[in-house]
Amino acid sequence: MPPTISEVAEAAGVGRSTAARTLGGYGYVSPELRERVLAAAERLGYRANALARSMSTGVSQTLGVIVADIANPFFGGVVRGISDASRARGFDTLVLSTHEDLDEEIAAINVLIDKRVDGIVVASAALDAASAGHIEQARSHGIPLVLVDRAVPGVDLDAVVVDNRTASREAVAHLIDAGHRRIGFVWGPPVADRPRRRRDLIDLASRNLWTDGERLQGYLDALDDEGIVFDADLVMVGEKTEENAVREVSRMLATDDPPTALFCTENDAVTGALRALRSAGLRVADDVSLIGFDDSSWAAVMEPPLTMIEQPTLALGVRAAEALFAVIDGEAAPAGRHTLGTRFVERASVAPPRKR
Repeated sequence: MPPTISEVAEAAGVGRSTAARTLGGYGYVSPELRERVLAAAERLGYRANALARSMSTGVSQTLGVIVADIANPFFGGVVRGISDASRARGFDTLVLSTHEDLDEEIAAINVLIDKRVDGIVVASAALDAASAGHIEQARSHGIPLVLVDRAVPGVDLDAVVVDNRTASREAVAHLIDAGHRRIGFVWGPPVADRPRRRRDLIDLASRNLWTDGERLQGYLDALDDEGIVFDADLVMVGEKTEENAVREVSRMLATDDPPTALFCTENDAVTGALRALRSAGLRVADDVSLIGFDDSSWAAVMEPPLTMIEQPTLALGVRAAEALFAVIDGEAAPAGRHTLGTRFVERASVAPPRKR
């Protein structure tokens, strides 16, 4: 059995309360007694019970992090940024992945409440205040929260995000400048019936993840800038999976007036689009131009190398942790949105459309 506080106290020749204060990091202990207790703890191999310490002190020195998919390189970079900033403050990081499922997110919040974490950074799947009751529950327990990657409309929390709308607008404008007018949008609203009217599409997007709506709006902004008429057949709908991206891009390519370029707003959308192009016997740039969101090492070694939007994943995580520590330390200003820029990485996947 591991040594107890009482055994450490006996070995150090002090009372149990003195040993508890020393090992728990609270209250006053003279330097001489502290040294004796720490030496005895090291000699016996004592390890503090973090949960018991947090119950007695109200501080766990731990941040909770909830992301949609830890296997996604984007969230891996965000978590690394949070972890680096937390470690610099002497905090541990507890990471939970929800697979973009709201029920799993609710369960994850409850786990972190039970673990008595000092704060939570969450990439929430909640769409609005009505679906964010679990976030309010954590706040009612006195746990500070900060949103990362996406905001939740109607929820008054700091949110650290990128300027998705501007990034999308500029990417689509790049395709238009290359001469494209038929531009497919890959990763639209997850609905079964395709909305035919623009306002219905925007309404549907606004009732889904904030990032999805912002990227779609940026696509529409770029079309508006050049007076290009919106075509519902060029917007993917249905499940947000690689397999559905393959189906939807294949459908677009089989129409009488197929797209000459594709704007893909997630990595799975990019890989789905590439698979559809290959199945159709089409080549990137030569036949159909392509731009994707979330630059990665594999995009640079494709043939041709893919033009991508790079998100500052590490900086997003660091900034989210800093915003959370500001709340924990009681130094935060009123909740606001912290918006970081993206970087347009131009490679060789965009070319003028082929003449038909």
